[in-house]
Amino acid sequence: MGKDKSNSFFQTVKKGLPVMLMVVAILLCWETAVWLFDLQPWLLPPPSRVLGEMYAERIVLLGHSLRTISEALLGMSIAILSGLALGTAIFYSPLLRQTLYPLLVASQTVPLVVLAPLLVIWFGYGLLPKILVVILACFFPIAVNTVTGLQSVDSDLIRLFQSFGAKPAAIFRIAQWPAAIPAILSGIRVASSYAVMAAVVGEWMGSDSGLGVYIIRSAHSFLTARVFAGILLVSFYSILLFAVVEQVEKKVVFWQYDIKQKEVGKS
Repeated sequence: MGKDKSNSFFQTVKKGLPVMLMVVAILLCWETAVWLFDLQPWLLPPPSRVLGEMYAERIVLLGHSLRTISEALLGMSIAILSGLALGTAIFYSPLLRQTLYPLLVASQTVPLVVLAPLLVIWFGYGLLPKILVVILACFFPIAVNTVTGLQSVDSDLIRLFQSFGAKPAAIFRIAQWPAAIPAILSGIRVASSYAVMAAVVGEWMGSDSGLGVYIIRSAHSFLTARVFAGILLVSFYSILLFAVVEQVEKKVVFWQYDIKQKEVGKS
């Protein structure tokens, strides 16, 4: 047991080492370029200055971060519930599949940056429009993957349950829902990468706090190091949320990852 955990840890480190080395190389090149070309801090601050600003502004950034994270998590939670509900309804209703599903796909052609100002006009500058932006960003992959997952169930398995007199609710609970979980979790994982950035977009349209507000105010004051500090935090929180969802997915649909590891081991 301990040996398996140790091997898993070393595999994770081995997998992430090239990315870490690349990040370090980029930061060193960035720092060197600023020093060689004598670039002004308002134009391109060195990474050392960005990290210094992050430390100096840590209390302020913490307050803004809590606001953005709360918007992202609340919006994503609602998106998960509504995406599962609508995806299931589309799967079971031919009418919704023919009418609503194409509209759902078409809605993804409208950029969030365009919709966000309208949400502010309709719902004001409070928390609601930011949460709605997150819901709109996260809802689509969850709903679509729910439909795809439910459709992936083997039709022979459904007929087998029906031959034993199983009711539709029982078939959904025993066969369709478990089979759809991998696709649903995959959709949630994709949605998690949008949540924090969607909250920031909502904050750009009008808010009194949040990382989006912090970035905009810093840019207007030509405090470029603080802009980069905000951007780094947005990226960090997005990656962190993605990683958390991925770990949950590995625990729930562990058999898929076991199969992948065996295939990698054979190759």
